[in-house]
Amino acid sequence: MSLDVTRAEPHLHEARQRLEHARTSRLAQLQALDESGPSTDDHLSAVQKTAMERVIKEIEAAFARIDDGTYGTCLGCAKPVPPERLEILPYTRYCVACQRRSA
Repeated sequence: MSLDVTRAEPHLHEARQRLEHARTSRLAQLQALDESGPSTDDHLSAVQKTAMERVIKEIEAAFARIDDGTYGTCLGCAKPVPPERLEILPYTRYCVACQRRSA
């Protein structure tokens, strides 16, 4: 049975939309990097590509957290991640305090 997040939790529907937008943007950036071909700064391109691929994995993990009901709960302290933080960084796993501790 699938959970209809649009009816159950409007904020989850908005989170899903933000995540979709973030994923679409990163995929477009990756495609642009791939299409640009070899450049004089291949190392920088490789670093950018790796960072975007990491964010895409984080976005996919956030979709899974929406599906399993744990989205918006800090993986460090188990408290709710502030909505403002999720608005800015919809794929975050941690509140600011726990993120600082893990860095």
